[in-house]
Amino acid sequence: MAMNFYPNERTALFIDGSNLYAAARALGFDIDYKRLLSLFNKQGRMIRAFYYTALVDEQEYSPIRPLVDWLDYNGYTMVTKPTKEFTDSAGRRKIKGNMDLELATDVLEMAERLDHVVIFSGDGDFRCVVEAAQRKGVRVTVVSTVKSAPPMAADELRRQADHFIELQDIADQIARIHTPRTQAEEDVDEEQINPAEEAAYDVAN
Repeated sequence: MAMNFYPNERTALFIDGSNLYAAARALGFDIDYKRLLSLFNKQGRMIRAFYYTALVDEQEYSPIRPLVDWLDYNGYTMVTKPTKEFTDSAGRRKIKGNMDLELATDVLEMAERLDHVVIFSGDGDFRCVVEAAQRKGVRVTVVSTVKSAPPMAADELRRQADHFIELQDIADQIARIHTPRTQAEEDVDEEQINPAEEAAYDVAN
């Protein structure tokens, strides 16, 4: 498929971790973040790849921590914050860790030094952020899916973006390939990464 990138474009990725995980899960595959970064590195001049997720600080062991550490050492800029605990109207304990504000702020701060912003999220709340970046002369691509049930990409976000990449269309290029692992691959514990992503998704939602 056409990716609508130019070779000399200064490009940055802004990945809403829980949203991307939910979209891939809805399509039935796991993200290989090494392959994802490699794919987009080939499209232009990669300036930065941001990954946003919330962390539960008080836990001795957080299931998201292995994923965060691996991404941090393998080309991603991690943006994290502690989750907040609150009690809902029914008296139930809830944990919230929404990263939308951090992602939106970074997009607007980086826009003047970029030609192309790629947002991995289908959240309609980002429509105004996309519009603001476009007013600064930046092209914006949204990566999400409308082929899940229900669709993960809000219609207003797709309409505002300059380009929309259907996640299923690039699945064969970014999906984790489940093959026997060599000793060199043991540094990434795949059995931990899946629960880590799921934990982040549960917290953010």
